[in-house]
Amino acid sequence: MDMPPPINWRKLNGDRIRLPIHDAVEQTILREKEQGHRLKVCIGSDSQVKGDVVDFATVIVFLREKKGGFMFISNSSMKNTMSLKERMIMEVAKSVQIAYSICDLLDKHNVELEVHADINTDPHFQSNAALKEAMGYILGMGFVFKAKPDAFASSSCADKVC
Repeated sequence: MDMPPPINWRKLNGDRIRLPIHDAVEQTILREKEQGHRLKVCIGSDSQVKGDVVDFATVIVFLREKKGGFMFISNSSMKNTMSLKERMIMEVAKSVQIAYSICDLLDKHNVELEVHADINTDPHFQSNAALKEAMGYILGMGFVFKAKPDAFASSSCADKVC
């Protein structure tokens, strides 16, 4: 079986995260707990079409209860051969992949997790076409699902770095 290419992660200030993301997340959780912070993690993705390319951004947002937050960011691109609905599901798949890869850590350290989808719950918006599938995918994997307007990890954080 072919392994997917490694995902490169960075902080908002541009500093590269050199550890595997699993290790970087665990170190972050341990450091934040040591400093007395209670954490929640929200994962989301967004995409933008630029000509014949789709740029994706996936974020892991660490929220410190009543103390702000910070995020890890991964960007990728692929040739645009998808419909809007396919692109929305691809965003969700990227978020679920990351959530699945770190959920053991979050369980181990009792950190709450939400997976955010940049999909509108209002049927008047085009992205709503992917709502049922995205919600089923995320909930079916056992994760807490949030859509717009509550999906800030995807609709605000990932959107800003896409």
